Amino acid sequence: MPPVIGISTRPRELESPEGESSAHTLQRTYTNAVLRAGGVPVLLAPVPDPQVGALIDRIDGLVLSGGGDVDPARYGSATDDTMFGIDFERDQFEIELVRTAKAQRLPTLAICRGLQVVNVALGGSLIEDIPTEVGSADHTILGHEVFNGHQHVSLDPTCLVAKVVGTNDLQVNSIHHQAVREVAPGFRPVGRADDGVIEAIEFEDPEWALLAVQWHPEYLSDADDPASLALFKALVDATAARQLTV
Repeated sequence: MPPVIGISTRPRELESPEGESSAHTLQRTYTNAVLRAGGVPVLLAPVPDPQVGALIDRIDGLVLSGGGDVDPARYGSATDDTMFGIDFERDQFEIELVRTAKAQRLPTLAICRGLQVVNVALGGSLIEDIPTEVGSADHTILGHEVFNGHQHVSLDPTCLVAKVVGTNDLQVNSIHHQAVREVAPGFRPVGRADDGVIEAIEFEDPEWALLAVQWHPEYLSDADDPASLALFKALVDATAARQLTV
């Protein structure tokens, strides 16, 4: 049976027969990419912390999807008017997902906000707003450009991401106004944009098959970008390798 890949969802308000209604949503680009890579996508809605372990036991791999900002109180900072989409329930759920996935060495692909959640969950912090602090406005490009590589990223050639995509020199998309400030203990930055913003991090223990990138390979995969599809294939392949050891 193909591996089951759980994908975290994003809270949104949608129109329904009852009027405006809260929903757990996900762009089809994520499920498309998992299917192309040979996995079976399953959408994950938030559950209470005590139930996260049971959920993790029922999936073979995890994708932490993009979305709104992580509550800055979780890394000792404060909100400002650049922040959006903060959701306590999602933060709590995904932070517990990360900690449980790490403990169980569950293969994980963390995308954009997902990378930020990994970093915060394990003790790191974030740049609250790149344009304000770094002075660059090149990291938030929306519209059809999300399907194109428009930002240069340099990878450490020894890192897992570089090995998976087959190069240390990438053109990626960029849809974020926050980024890693201090990496969590046990992590190192392995990818940077030309302005120095961290675009990929890596955990020091190779037993946890974690790929954490700041860009959005699910969009690029939809546009048949081989490097982006390779990240999803690596996740699916890691689930098979893990099955041999558990």
